Amino acid sequence: MQPDTYPARSRRSQGPSDGQHPLLASRTALRPTDVAIRAAIVALALSTAYIHSTLGGLLFTLNAVGYVVAAVAMIVPLAIAVRFRWVVRVGLVGYAATAIVAWAVMGPYFSTAYVAKAIEVALIVALAIDFGRHDGNPLAVARRELATLMNLLTRRGAVSAGA
Repeated sequence: MQPDTYPARSRRSQGPSDGQHPLLASRTALRPTDVAIRAAIVALALSTAYIHSTLGGLLFTLNAVGYVVAAVAMIVPLAIAVRFRWVVRVGLVGYAATAIVAWAVMGPYFSTAYVAKAIEVALIVALAIDFGRHDGNPLAVARRELATLMNLLTRRGAVSAGA
């Protein structure tokens, strides 16, 4: 590839280790506390995934797979995942809360289940802290996303009307 062919990519940014690939997110400075909270979220999600994977049955296995996918989504450096990390956080809170409610309704009530539910409660708390640190007020996030959507729809309408 010649440098003149793709002017947006200089010779310096052609290396695979620089993180400039369009699918990869730009590097953001995370404070050590942010890294610790994110590591705790991943560890808690993988812990409850492990517990569910040892119980057998399709429902428990699918629950374990869901937690693993959510843990990966919390740390994957893809641009779309970073942009919508707030959706991952909210989704994981809902996922853990659903698991707790389903267990409360259906059981079984044995000691490992209590450990899993304690992990899921800790996961919800860690996710709420992470959401607050990175995204702020949930209402402000909703307003921002609605404004972005309306801006996108307005631009699309203007483009199609001019065509």
